[in-house]
Amino acid sequence: MTPLLLVFSDLDGSLLDHDDYSFEPALPAVAALRERGIPLILCSSKTRAEIEPLRAQLGNRDPFIVENGAAVFIPDASLAQPPPDCRSDGAGWVHEFAPPRQRWLAALDGLQPEFAGQFTHFEAMGLDGVMAATGLDREAATRALQRDYSEPVLWRGSDERREAFVAALASRGATVLQGGRFLSVAGDCDKGLALRWLRDCYQRDNPARDVHDLAIGDSANDSAMLESARHALVIRSPVHGFPPLQRQEAARYSRAFGPAGWAEGVLDWLQRLDPTSQE
Repeated sequence: MTPLLLVFSDLDGSLLDHDDYSFEPALPAVAALRERGIPLILCSSKTRAEIEPLRAQLGNRDPFIVENGAAVFIPDASLAQPPPDCRSDGAGWVHEFAPPRQRWLAALDGLQPEFAGQFTHFEAMGLDGVMAATGLDREAATRALQRDYSEPVLWRGSDERREAFVAALASRGATVLQGGRFLSVAGDCDKGLALRWLRDCYQRDNPARDVHDLAIGDSANDSAMLESARHALVIRSPVHGFPPLQRQEAARYSRAFGPAGWAEGVLDWLQRLDPTSQE
């Protein structure tokens, strides 16, 4: 029996260009996945409010993972049987790995006296501040502020103080991940945990098939996902080096940047694994 193929992809710096957020260079590979019925599971630090318009633009109807693995959203038609430990949200199922955002806002407020002037975060920055820090337009920044599980932090202090700041958050139960521009403060979750849980759901639906999943990312907050999948595609970034990985086998590093490297790697993976692909 042919294997079940799944693709889990980061967005910023991977499927989306680091500077202008375009995904156009990746469209031929996105179309190739759709033609073969291979789920493209978006897995990002972005919020549900940010990911859903992007899914509409891409014509994507597959599950997606938000806020660095804090929750998995599964449309009704994605799986043959209801996934375990989920709640219904009217349009499908939600599996949550993290507590609400308010917990981390309270923790950050508590650290203001000790780290005054050394950090800010989305809630404190407000709409205009988020626009200035990210380059997002007003509509996109508004969606980025609609967070449910996590809070992005912009660190302004020294590396030494940053270590103390991260340790202080960890003592309050937070997990802190470094993304492309921001620290992500959330619960005990990551993209790898969410990937493994969702992959198990697909395996439960297809017990006789071997799962070959591909994880795609470019940053340190993608490392757990890149380590967890059977195959990894690490995207070259114009602003930082490749994230370090413990794995050596079944890991490919793109030559091109961002969505061009994404397309390069996905099409190569399809040629090697999908018997319907053409050399």
